[in-house]
Amino acid sequence: MFHYLKYMSFHIMGLIAIVSISLGENFIALGFAAWIAVYMGADLIFGDDISEPKYKYPSLLTWQLWFALPILAIVCFVSVWHFAPQDVFGYGALFSDLTGYDILAAKASTSLVQYILLVPFVGLVIGILGTITGHELTHRTWDKMSMLIGRWLLSYSFDANFSIEHVYGHHRYVSTKDDPATAPRGRNVYAHIIISTIRGNVSAWNIEKDRLAKKSHGLFSFHNVAIRGYLMSGMLVAAAFLMAGWAGVLFFVPAMLMGKATLEVVNFMEHYGMVRNPQTPVQPRHSWNTNKRASSWAMFNLTRHSHHHAQGEVPYHELKPFTDAPMMIGGYLTTMAVSLVPPLWNKLMIPKVLEWDEKYATKEELKLANTANKVSGLAQFERVQYNV
Repeated sequence: MFHYLKYMSFHIMGLIAIVSISLGENFIALGFAAWIAVYMGADLIFGDDISEPKYKYPSLLTWQLWFALPILAIVCFVSVWHFAPQDVFGYGALFSDLTGYDILAAKASTSLVQYILLVPFVGLVIGILGTITGHELTHRTWDKMSMLIGRWLLSYSFDANFSIEHVYGHHRYVSTKDDPATAPRGRNVYAHIIISTIRGNVSAWNIEKDRLAKKSHGLFSFHNVAIRGYLMSGMLVAAAFLMAGWAGVLFFVPAMLMGKATLEVVNFMEHYGMVRNPQTPVQPRHSWNTNKRASSWAMFNLTRHSHHHAQGEVPYHELKPFTDAPMMIGGYLTTMAVSLVPPLWNKLMIPKVLEWDEKYATKEELKLANTANKVSGLAQFERVQYNV
């Protein structure tokens, strides 16, 4: 039973977000701090999880993923509710009646600083509950319900079309110069967020354009999954406007963009600096891996990224830890935090990339590494050239 329950940690974290945001005032900062402390601290405390349990009822694990959508919807509703001039759907009155805590008064006294903190808080929630869960579900191209729920989860970060580019683009071109999500040596995370977002959307559009052409469907039609993806996010923004006017939109859009940025930070650290000839198969060595327990449970074994890219169709509960794969700096949230400080990232990550060259790269990949080092713009890379 424990192996089923361990993947429900995100449900608990979602409830923490709902309650802390509802309470308003300093509880918003406390909830945000709790999220960061749990995901960073637990990885440091609880170490690695390399277990490979067998699941008799895998459908339960799918239902757990589906529950992310109502939880995320409630988090975003409660957040936008704070900016509404009225008590939307009587939520404040109901909460106060049930708990005895006057959240309408708390809402009125919540400071601007708390509302500023609410943007990255909700962005992080969207990134973890929305994007990571949506990533898992949209890999299940054979399951219409999982695809529908997954795309709605991704739409909270303006990224329903991740389901196109990631599955049919990223998994084909990973760790090559043709992959928008793979960060080349020398790029910093802030540039990557912008470059990968633009190139990823262009790639999704082109993939969908080719698909529609093969089926003789019009590009600008309801058959276009990319257009439908943009409309899904537009509907969420419209809902925020109906709830709270422009104040709701001015809060919700940056939070959604923060959720998208969270994804691109994850992309940045998952394949940074790796090289591969696109004509050769993707292998476990072409992804940075980690088996940190808290990250693995919270992110449905996305941490076991090496196996995920070697076999993208394998559901998360069957992914293997691949302890001999190249390893990240730490757990996911810790590595994300490090990546946001480029000098620290370079100090810790450049040696790991060079070690990857020596330990994992083929002769052909060493030639690609030589080129990547030359154009990296970082002296630590530029002075390294391999004799191949």
